[in-house]
Amino acid sequence: MIQFRSVSSRAQSAAKGDSLRGLAADVHGCRRCPRLVEWREASAAEPPRRFQGQDYWARPVAGFGDPEARLAIVGLAPAAHGANRTGRMFTGDRSGDWLYAALHRADYASQAAATGREDGLRLRDAFVTAVVRCAPPANRPSPAERDNCLPYLQRELALLERCQTIVALGSFAWDGSLLALRALGETVPKPKPRFEHGAEAEVGGWKLLGCYHPSQQNTFTGRLTEPMLDAVFARARELAGRS
Repeated sequence: MIQFRSVSSRAQSAAKGDSLRGLAADVHGCRRCPRLVEWREASAAEPPRRFQGQDYWARPVAGFGDPEARLAIVGLAPAAHGANRTGRMFTGDRSGDWLYAALHRADYASQAAATGREDGLRLRDAFVTAVVRCAPPANRPSPAERDNCLPYLQRELALLERCQTIVALGSFAWDGSLLALRALGETVPKPKPRFEHGAEAEVGGWKLLGCYHPSQQNTFTGRLTEPMLDAVFARARELAGRS
């Protein structure tokens, strides 16, 4: 009987993975936002010197991680020369260096380094995604571009059946997560929960945890430190029921 449950569990996990892969294919083919399409492709056509000669992904980026995840990490959007280059969320830029190092310290990631899709990185019990799937100019997507992308986040959260905890990296991700949860039928408290580092909110059966985005603007200035980031993921482990 124990063996039967184990096989069934693996089959269910594989089915969820297939569904996430189908969603990823939808994301990768999206061209709904002309401004973002133009920017992501222009960024690939004229890369900075350090990336010249590299083959850019230059398409929308799907979420990445464990289909059985109990924790989702939501960012703003791919970086023009990070995920837009490598094709994986938070991979190939300084923000990703900080994020995956913290996830590794918290035992969510198999390694601290994230350089490309073939680097061997695996996530355990975590799924990394974003509100917007294409690199936006100046990291500022428009409300219409955000709304075009929100159904992808909504569908990912629906497919992550074990997930009930979200770490939102920055206020844009916080607000986007609230919108996605509302679209899933959850009741958002009134007044709307406000973002701040370490903020917590309950949205239906979900727990939302705020964290400053690990951008260079925040990490270089000391607004976000490694201990602060570690504390967020330690709290996320508690909220997700992971000892």
